[in-house]
Amino acid sequence: MRVPRPKLNYANVIATIALFVALGGAAVAAGLPKNSVGTKQLKKGAVTAAKLKRGAITSGKIAPKAVTAGKLGANAVLPGNLGDGIISTDKLSDGAVIASKIKNGVVTTNKLNNDAVTTNKLNGGAVTSAKLDDGAVNANKLSDGSVTMAKLAKDLPAQLQTKAVSGVTFRGAFDVGAVAASAGDEARGAISLPYPVPPPISMGVTVVAPGTAPVPNCPGLGADDQTPQADPSKLCIYLTKAVNINDDLLGLENLSRNGVGLIAKAKEPGTFYGYGQWAYTAP
Repeated sequence: MRVPRPKLNYANVIATIALFVALGGAAVAAGLPKNSVGTKQLKKGAVTAAKLKRGAITSGKIAPKAVTAGKLGANAVLPGNLGDGIISTDKLSDGAVIASKIKNGVVTTNKLNNDAVTTNKLNGGAVTSAKLDDGAVNANKLSDGSVTMAKLAKDLPAQLQTKAVSGVTFRGAFDVGAVAASAGDEARGAISLPYPVPPPISMGVTVVAPGTAPVPNCPGLGADDQTPQADPSKLCIYLTKAVNINDDLLGLENLSRNGVGLIAKAKEPGTFYGYGQWAYTAP
C-alpha cells in the first residue's frame, strides 16, 4: 500500500525556514554568557541618551576624571544641576575662578563667611567711596581705634588737619628782602606753622644754602624740587635764591611752637633778598 507523501510547495518551505531562524536566534541569545558584552562589543552610537533610564548614571558609576570640560555641552552644568556642597574650594584649581568669570550679583554678602573678605585680600583702590552705599560706613560699624588722626592725616591737606599729627610734614614758602641804603641794613620776615607744634619750643632749625646737598636732619627738596623734607622735630629752611645778603645767610629770632622770625642783612647798598621753601615734621 502506498503512503501518500505531502507535496512541497512554497508556503511549506517558507514556514520551515522561519521556524529554524526563530529557534536559532533564541538559541544564540540564550547562549550568551554573563558579562560577555562590554564596551568593545558595542558599536559607536549604540548607547544613546534615549536608551538610558532616568538615574541610570550616578556619580558612583563615573570613573575619576571621566567627565572633562571638553565632554560637556554648552549649559550642561547650571546652578540648578549642582547640589549643595558639590563644588568646594579643594575641587577648584588655581585660577579657576576669576573676576571675569563671575556674573554680577553671584557673590553677595549672605554667601560670604564671616571674615571671608579682609583688608589684606583687597587690592589697592578696591574699595572707593563710589562703591559704598549711603550709610554703608557709620560709627557703629567701626571698631575702636580703627580710624585715627594719624591714619587720616596722610590723606588730608595740612589746612584741614586740626593739630600737628605725629609724622605729618607741614610745608610752605618764604620771601624776605628790601632795598638797602647801606651795607648791614636788615629786612625781616617769618615762617608761621599751621598749628602749634609739640614742645620743646627749642626745636632744631637748619638754614640750607642754595645748591647745597642734603644735610643732617634736612634730606632736601624732593625729586621735584618742590617737596621740602625734614626729619621729625626739625624745621628745615631751604634758601633757593640769595641776592646781596650776608654770608651768614638768614638770621633767626623769636623761635616758638608757632614758628620763627627771619632776618636778612644786606651785604652792600641796593636790593637784597632771599627766598625758598621750608618743611617741619611733627615728632
